[in-house]
Amino acid sequence: MRQRSHAWRILSLAMLSSVFASAAGAQDVVRVAVPQRGTWETSVPDLGEQAKIFAKHGVKIEALYTSGGGETMQALIAGSVDVAISTGTAAVFAAYVKGAPIRPVATSVTGAREIFWYVKADSPIKTLKDAAGKSMAFSAIGSSSNLAVLKLIKMAGVDIKPISTGVPVATFTQTMTGQVDIGWSAAPFALGALQEKRIRTVANVGDIVEYRDMSARLHVANMNFVTSKPDVLKRFLTGYSETLDWMYKSDDAARIFAEMYKVKEADTHQTRDEFYTRESLDIKRLSGLDQAMEDAVTYKFINKVLTKTELDDLFKYRIK
Repeated sequence: MRQRSHAWRILSLAMLSSVFASAAGAQDVVRVAVPQRGTWETSVPDLGEQAKIFAKHGVKIEALYTSGGGETMQALIAGSVDVAISTGTAAVFAAYVKGAPIRPVATSVTGAREIFWYVKADSPIKTLKDAAGKSMAFSAIGSSSNLAVLKLIKMAGVDIKPISTGVPVATFTQTMTGQVDIGWSAAPFALGALQEKRIRTVANVGDIVEYRDMSARLHVANMNFVTSKPDVLKRFLTGYSETLDWMYKSDDAARIFAEMYKVKEADTHQTRDEFYTRESLDIKRLSGLDQAMEDAVTYKFINKVLTKTELDDLFKYRIK
């Protein structure tokens, strides 16, 4: 009798193990292009995966890290990833008018002030008006920092050369070694150098009044993913929003962020508290599209403003 009971317990354990293994295997993989790894805004896939928030919704994240702009969009258009987060709105417009199989599904950021431009502490440049003939960095063609640089140069009214320098870490090296005159960064990168007074800020994306309420970056999905796996996309976005809620409610998130990206926890808190608000990262918020399109035309990302019919088609799958 005891042998029969023991055998039944072993069988039960085996069945439970099989159930758990099946549940783990049932997670749907979502391949995500993540530009500028290590900013507060783009850390959501990493942090949500670490905190098992996506797993709670049956989603497993596979991240591909990029420098932003065209590199991110190319991966999405080619189908190498299912979703590209934090993609410049101008780049989305440009891809759409060319017939690319992509659609924005949510908003990444609206009106944040996390991107700034800086010079070495001993630079003679005090403002952008002092930078005639100098070079000014942005991440990649088609990125929100690309559009912002063009706008800031126009506002300054002097001849400054925009130059793509990639991620903030590489840009910092180029700036400090004199390869570029004005570097770009996104908090928390370079905050330490600011506090140590090795660099000085000369511009911030918030200096552009029209951008303070504009949705500058979007989450974009490949159409094949949108149409063939709508439930997976919905669960991904639910997990994404829940991760953002956790990031603002729990100090564990700031600690994990600091450990994961090897930055000071104090810089992480400053980034969250001063450069982003939870509202600015609301994935359902969408505003300032008229201004975004106007600038996309001005700086030749697209030839003309999209019609209402085109906009309705472009944002057909956006979460509401």
